[in-house]
Amino acid sequence: MTITILGIAGSLRGESFNRRLLAAARHELPPGAELLVWDDLAAVPPFDEDAEEAPGEAVTGLRKAVAEAHAVLIATPEYNNSLPGQLKNALDWASRPYGAAVLTGKPAGVVGASPGPRGAVTARADARRVLAAAGARVVDGELGVGDAFRRFDEHGRLLDHDLRTALADLLTALVRA
Repeated sequence: MTITILGIAGSLRGESFNRRLLAAARHELPPGAELLVWDDLAAVPPFDEDAEEAPGEAVTGLRKAVAEAHAVLIATPEYNNSLPGQLKNALDWASRPYGAAVLTGKPAGVVGASPGPRGAVTARADARRVLAAAGARVVDGELGVGDAFRRFDEHGRLLDHDLRTALADLLTALVRA
């Protein structure tokens, strides 16, 4: 059986460091695992409890992708010392309806890349907190890639062996969860 990890990049920018980080994750997957990237974040409307019964195509697609995956990997940048609003919004949609949310019990991991030296540390902590509050089973370990503009090769791999190992370890933890 193939274990499917759903990757969600918190940045809307096409060439973002966090999209690159998800691409790098494909190189570090353990045997028997695949990474599918959900790339419709920009289309998700603002969370509206009144629209929970008929949330629209983008939210339905998000929920379906999360439900069908065995685990979720969030790659978040850091905006103003937290996770991006659009990512938080998507996680809010995936946390509902209460009692039947697709994130409930779902293994989840968090990685983050940033041009600064801290590797989106605050956003990663916030993402972990939001996922846990939504009922996801957040795995131990995380990965921050600081100074991201110089951390990837032309093939999308992380240049640093320790970063590749940490990413591989996190992906293995998601598969085991």
